[in-house]
Amino acid sequence: MTVLIDDFYGSTNGDRWRLLRDTASGRRVVRHEPNLASGGQVTETGVEEFLDRTGSSPENLALRELLKNPGGANR
Repeated sequence: MTVLIDDFYGSTNGDRWRLLRDTASGRRVVRHEPNLASGGQVTETGVEEFLDRTGSSPENLALRELLKNPGGANR
């Protein structure tokens, strides 16, 4: 199994969001890696659920931009 990882957003407080894509199955999830001060508990959410849940947040907009970019998440 090969997983492609695209970093798509980092907040000023140190949180990071990444898009993970399994090349064999095509499954894509968003991994949120919060800063240690906020608990540091990594979560993974399906792309559609993430987009539905996060509204017009900066990380939502950054993911939408990545998904539009054929050189990014559509490899």
